[in-house]
Amino acid sequence: MLLWENGAPFAKGSEEEDRPTLIPYLINKKEKHGAIIVCPGGGYGFRADHEGEPVANWLNSIGISAFVLHYRVAPYRHPAPLVDAQRAIRTVRFYAEEWNIDPNKIGILGFSAGGHLASTAATLFDKKWSDPLDDIDLVSSRPNLAVLCYPVISLQHDAHIGSVQNLLGSNPDETLQAALSSENNVTAQTPPVFLWHTADDETVAVENSLMFAYSLSKHKIPYALHIFQNGRHGLGLAKEDLDVSQWTQMCESWLKQQGMVQ
Repeated sequence: MLLWENGAPFAKGSEEEDRPTLIPYLINKKEKHGAIIVCPGGGYGFRADHEGEPVANWLNSIGISAFVLHYRVAPYRHPAPLVDAQRAIRTVRFYAEEWNIDPNKIGILGFSAGGHLASTAATLFDKKWSDPLDDIDLVSSRPNLAVLCYPVISLQHDAHIGSVQNLLGSNPDETLQAALSSENNVTAQTPPVFLWHTADDETVAVENSLMFAYSLSKHKIPYALHIFQNGRHGLGLAKEDLDVSQWTQMCESWLKQQGMVQ
């Protein structure tokens, strides 16, 4: 489904990549249940398929409706991806009754640069980039929780240069880099967070997750952090890695603690 029927804010055209979409993976449950929006990674240059549909299917298997977000990537820059993520959260909340979803159980999950997008959605949800276009824009864009998988967090320290350049350009403004470094934006209103990373990730340094966990801890935000000793970047569900693949079980247990899974 298109996030905006009549064209997205900041759109440069009307082609497929100019029109962000949300792909629903709804489950059939009699009672209201939780939903999670999935943001695949790709350095803000593309969206990795293995971090989309397979993840939505896993969420369905544990009793959660899922929505894969096709957010805009380069040549689109900030704030387009975040505008898309905020609209996705608002859309799911707006149609919650129709889809039998609890509007107070809407989360966001992201991998790598998609993890950065999810972290900005969780920390900058009160930022407005344009005037409301319709009733959906009047709904809260605050997620009730966030799941961040080997996320890009900082655009200043131990940053993934490709993500920075795709999001902010080849000569990014230092003030904007700081403003979009999620470790700087945690507040008392930030929702609970689940984080996992591999210690030897050579693409996105594990310090990203450590920095964010530190900031969450300082602000007394509930969080879970799991660091696996070995692995690699971009594992997704990590089914081929017996150790790292445990993250889904750990996350399911955490989601139960948050009331997302019965």
